[in-house]
Amino acid sequence: MKFLENLATKGNTKNEILAGITVSLAMIPEVVAFAFVASIDPLVALSGAFVIGLVAAILGGRPGLISGAAGAVAVIFVHLIKEGHAKGMAFETPIENMGYFYLLAAVILMGLIQILAGVFKLGKFIRLIPHPVMLGFVNGLAIVIFWAQIKMFTHKSLASTADGMKYIDTWMHGTELFTMIGLVVFAMAVVYLLPKLTTKLPAALTAIVITTFIVIFADLDVTTVGSYIREGGGEGLKGKFPTPNIDLWKNLPFNLDTLKFILPYSFLTASVGLIESLMTMNLVDEITETRGNGNKECIAQGTGNMLSGLLGGTGGCGMIGQTIINLNSGGRGRISGITMAVTLLFFLLFADQYIEQVPIAALVAVMFVMVIDTFAWSSLRILNKIPIGDAVVLVVVSVVTVIFDLAIAVFVGVIISALVFSWKSAKRINARKRRFDEENRAVYEIWGPLFFGSTTEFSQKFDIKADPENIEIDFLESRVSDISGVEAISSLIDKYDAVNKRVTLKHLSEDCIKLLLKADEKLEKRIVRSIDDPRYYVAANPSKFQ
Repeated sequence: MKFLENLATKGNTKNEILAGITVSLAMIPEVVAFAFVASIDPLVALSGAFVIGLVAAILGGRPGLISGAAGAVAVIFVHLIKEGHAKGMAFETPIENMGYFYLLAAVILMGLIQILAGVFKLGKFIRLIPHPVMLGFVNGLAIVIFWAQIKMFTHKSLASTADGMKYIDTWMHGTELFTMIGLVVFAMAVVYLLPKLTTKLPAALTAIVITTFIVIFADLDVTTVGSYIREGGGEGLKGKFPTPNIDLWKNLPFNLDTLKFILPYSFLTASVGLIESLMTMNLVDEITETRGNGNKECIAQGTGNMLSGLLGGTGGCGMIGQTIINLNSGGRGRISGITMAVTLLFFLLFADQYIEQVPIAALVAVMFVMVIDTFAWSSLRILNKIPIGDAVVLVVVSVVTVIFDLAIAVFVGVIISALVFSWKSAKRINARKRRFDEENRAVYEIWGPLFFGSTTEFSQKFDIKADPENIEIDFLESRVSDISGVEAISSLIDKYDAVNKRVTLKHLSEDCIKLLLKADEKLEKRIVRSIDDPRYYVAANPSKFQ
């Protein structure tokens, strides 16, 4: 009963189920396209999408988030598979398709790393990603998905190249191109206009169904799911229920060499997968105004990937495109994700001949609508109104996401944001000097954080030669944040000692005192612990004012 209660949502169960069906249809061409990129059988990718999608939907920390065999992970495995094939042929007894077995092992290890990330509660660090990075991530990913759909306006054909026979893309033209554009525009119109007439029918699914019937009954010669798969060298959608891959254990050499080969790929895909999943989770949090559990999502993603590898499927993660389609179609809970995975398996086992008739144009239209809904258009309006540092981060993350990948973009964005923050914070430190000549004493009142970025500014505030014999440094409005700040204070004291002038430190908070004494116990005699400021007095002795 508890499990069923967890599946229940505030939304409509019918909408949840229909949303899951819609997402499963939109999932197929994208997963197949990524399979071609990674040079693996599309059924391997679709099998992985089913396993990961089902496990993440049941165990994940963010209901409504859709997971599957994502391109961000697939592209990393391209080199592993190619090099793995070469290693297999170099064995004393050559093994064909060895890259596939290395792939499965890497996916299993990838899942283990993700589980460990969840166990050690690393998922919470996604909350540290700045908002401009989130906007850049969303915009960059929307552009990537848009370009992936534009590529659907091409045909794959086998051609001779300098590297041998390869599949190359050639653009559609003439009647075929205009028919494709017309169907895309028609399906998009259905998605946008249907909700104005009725909200009882899921707009995206209805658009796909109507467009498919038009193509079938009008006998239009257009690219369908089936023809798209066969153009890329696949045999079709007909699959089988995922089962443990016995060949993996027979052919994979279990030794240190294998671990050294797959570990870099596993670590990178685990990182990329978690970043994309957790950032998609953040996006769902904002849209639904609820909060997901990042650590739980890490464990669910890892479990899904481990199981996928064991059952012969590829790796994956949260997919922002399918997640947005799910949310727009009314999916808010676990039912939609479970329905997506089960429907995908049903298509592979029993309905392949029907799904293969779905025109690619209908799915492209749904993805175009998703791109429009995903792109943060508001970021264009505020670009010249926000601080220049935030604007640079937003643009850079978007560009890097398009050119390279999400993980690199996020790392670059966080680093730039941290540098901008450090620079601004370093400029905030200030000091006001008050001199009491009759007491042969000077007081420096410090404002702002003292850390690695502000130590130079801090040191320049003092006039060692002109100051009297007794110096008080008041940290009432400041905090010592790191060892660089401690070193700056110690160095300043040494300079005053060198000219026979005494320095004392006042109004340091308890955590600052601990930091200073841990680094240099000799500073104890410099710290004035008596509290003579009203604000500190209240904090230290609240009972006297009750």
